[in-house]
Amino acid sequence: MNGNRYESLTFRLLPGTGLEGKPGYVLGDGTGPVSRMAASIEGIRLGMAVDLLDHATDLLADTKVTGVELHFLASRLSESLREVLQVAEYRGARWDVNSLDPDSEGPGSRDPDIGNQ
Repeated sequence: MNGNRYESLTFRLLPGTGLEGKPGYVLGDGTGPVSRMAASIEGIRLGMAVDLLDHATDLLADTKVTGVELHFLASRLSESLREVLQVAEYRGARWDVNSLDPDSEGPGSRDPDIGNQ
């Protein structure tokens, strides 16, 4: 423990956007009501993706499926994939407050030559 009162806090990208289409963030330890609501929305989105994938498996096994049904399925799968990718982005965009300190050894102080080889 280094005495930093923010040592256990992270920024969390919230699902959706604000009024002007800008991303929203919450700063906390991940246990507050806003963080719990965001986690709930992420869970719902992932659960819906699982259900849709199960439905797609069944529909694609049906030899009498129509083009209209396949188009509808592809549209829903596209929407679901977009939401799942957003969940991945939200979960990957949780920054440790200490990583914003350029003197720290966290992700904010990466070697700029890594990945340019």
